[in-house]
Amino acid sequence: MPREGWVRFCITLSVMVPTLLEVLDTSVANVALSHIQGSLSAGQEEATWVLTSYLVANAVVIPMSGWLSKLFGRKNYLLLSIVVFTASSALCGMAWSLPSLIFFRIVQGLGGGGLQPLSQAILMETYPPAKRGMAMSIFGMGVVLGPILGPLLGGWITDNWTWRWIFYINLPIGLLALWMCWNFIEDPHYQVRLSKGEKVDVIGLALLSLGIGCLQIVLDKGQQEDWFSSDYIVVLAAVSAVSLVLLVYWELTHDNPVLDLRVLKNRSFAIGNVVIFLGFFAFFGSIVLLPMFLQQILGYTSFQAGLVLGPGGLLTLFALPVAGKLTEKIDARFLLALGLCVTAYSLWYMARFNMAIDMPTAVTGRLIQGVGMPFFFVCLSLLTMASVPNPQMNAASALFSLFRNLGGSFGTAFVTTLLARRVQVHQNYLIEHLTPFDAIYADRLPRIGEYLSSRLGNWVEHTQAAAGLVYQQLQRQAATMAYNDANFSQAVILAGLVGLVFFMRPAVRRKGGPGPSAH
Repeated sequence: MPREGWVRFCITLSVMVPTLLEVLDTSVANVALSHIQGSLSAGQEEATWVLTSYLVANAVVIPMSGWLSKLFGRKNYLLLSIVVFTASSALCGMAWSLPSLIFFRIVQGLGGGGLQPLSQAILMETYPPAKRGMAMSIFGMGVVLGPILGPLLGGWITDNWTWRWIFYINLPIGLLALWMCWNFIEDPHYQVRLSKGEKVDVIGLALLSLGIGCLQIVLDKGQQEDWFSSDYIVVLAAVSAVSLVLLVYWELTHDNPVLDLRVLKNRSFAIGNVVIFLGFFAFFGSIVLLPMFLQQILGYTSFQAGLVLGPGGLLTLFALPVAGKLTEKIDARFLLALGLCVTAYSLWYMARFNMAIDMPTAVTGRLIQGVGMPFFFVCLSLLTMASVPNPQMNAASALFSLFRNLGGSFGTAFVTTLLARRVQVHQNYLIEHLTPFDAIYADRLPRIGEYLSSRLGNWVEHTQAAAGLVYQQLQRQAATMAYNDANFSQAVILAGLVGLVFFMRPAVRRKGGPGPSAH
């Protein structure tokens, strides 16, 4: 391998190892929550703060990672992030109470928040224009596969060891990542550091932390608290809205903003952020819906649900480099449109599921999605970042990661709320038929009672039990219809994004270009 190719490989591996760890940790604790709850004697609602605290801290740091790179220097900030993330992971595993675990999770989120945008910026600068599609496919392996592999890995570790090992496992890998970044990553020559006399944007930092932090809590706890019927949610939503509006005004008028919104003047970058927000809005929604449908409606175990999700994840893994390679030959806008259409079709396919589907049918839906998502993510990342000048790459990557994560949070909140509302709608409609005046119900109810009598004996009246079985079936049917509604709405969102794609500038596909600039 030529020296340039070897250096590029080492840089890629150096930034992707910690990034994959960070993305995994956003979901790896989900399946261990009941174990954590029992081990630390916590209530169910209290235990969910183990997840929320990490997401809030993560969401706050991501948009300011570009500014922190200027403050510390990109290499120093990357090393600091890995040290904080790794050390706090070990402390999470040693937590002696729920408050201590939540505190260490906050520190872990603060440490890990910068890893995603830093990795994307370094990869975009390391690869020449003709190879940047492949760089984004490598980055996509961490971002797309993390939420899929996290619950599977967390479940396996928790079942075979203890929940503490989902945090301890980060320690040796984090030390490896620290060693690699120390040896292979360097600040680029155009890196601008904050001068000693330059004022820190304290107001911007406060508004950003308050606005994004409150917003993340609202999205995570909204459905649980019945949204705006809760004073708690109303206050947090108002604080978030006011803070974010003031943040936009302040940052656009500040000489050294903590969040550089001026990069949104770039048309392709601005459109790309809209598409990534709505695309991950739909993608994360489907990731949440399918396991819930399989376990709640079809009665699958967690392991069986994992078997349904697994093949799609593997196909995504193999399709990512194919998508990256094709961007060197074909206009990425057409590939992105293809990815959106295929992913939208996968959700439309899943919107036709019923209570009688078999496992191959469920797997097929995930396989179709596994083909479409790599083309969506790789090509969109390339088109969004291709026209961003290198000096603005850190700030741009921070914004892109922010919109991607917010899209996932909004999408999860949307589908869980829509699901709850649509179940009620369908149940109210179906229950109209459970009356003695409905011919089918009046005919079938005695038959079910007779069947129960033949199985359980005639000495007990089974009419009430038969009515209960019918009502349980009605609830399952209403829930199935609600899942289909949610999947269909996500498919419509993805299909509607196709028209935006062609307003973006095509990515440069010329050969050559600058070599690795991150070393």
